[in-house]
Amino acid sequence: MNAVFMTDRGRIRQNNEDNGGIFTNLDGNRLAIVADGMGGHRAGDVASSMTVNHLQKMWEETKGIETADQAEQWLKNHIQEVNKLVYEHARVNPECDGMGTTIEAVIVTSTFTTIAHVGDSRCYILNDIGYKQLTEDHTLVNELVRTGQITKEDAEHHPRKNVILRALGTELEIKIDIKTIMFEEGDYLLLCSDGLSNKVSEKKMIEVLESEDSLEEKAASLIKIANENGGEDNITLIILQYDDYNERG
Repeated sequence: MNAVFMTDRGRIRQNNEDNGGIFTNLDGNRLAIVADGMGGHRAGDVASSMTVNHLQKMWEETKGIETADQAEQWLKNHIQEVNKLVYEHARVNPECDGMGTTIEAVIVTSTFTTIAHVGDSRCYILNDIGYKQLTEDHTLVNELVRTGQITKEDAEHHPRKNVILRALGTELEIKIDIKTIMFEEGDYLLLCSDGLSNKVSEKKMIEVLESEDSLEEKAASLIKIANENGGEDNITLIILQYDDYNERG
């Protein structure tokens, strides 16, 4: 399993409120996280860093995740846990009022991959079938598209495009989308904040992922393109490439 994590402040923002990373548990399995923080002055980075730090600590102490059910339960339990931590922190710290974060959290083992999703960060897969977005944006605009009130083309330029309907830390209980997929040799997973997906077309993502560049070069290229196309937001991504897991561990 090859993996790279990269984040960039972008061209406009003074702070980077995104966070993330790739972490290994006691069995050598990976947890990849992208979190895009939001809310109050400098509170977004509090929400995203609290989320990533807590999940990292819990994952690095974990072993015995052998089935998809166990992976899904681990993600549900620990994301609900960190949701309450962020919610309570915002409640008792007025400067953090209204803060929250998206989360893309992916457990990768040799036999399955489980994805947990809240917000408008995304997870894509590139495999022999093609390129597919595996997550559904929890946004007002996506809900309007889903219910047929506007078209996908309208959504691209909608004035309320950035209104998020679901984020970690904004309510005491959070609904988490969870799914398990097969992730096989030659496949790529791309996790990213909307600072990338709003600025880089799927066609360009495929082109970069299929290039002969190293994973680090692919990640840097995607960030460069997002910045060249405006870079108004923080940009964060993880690329996971499945090569021969058994040989490499």
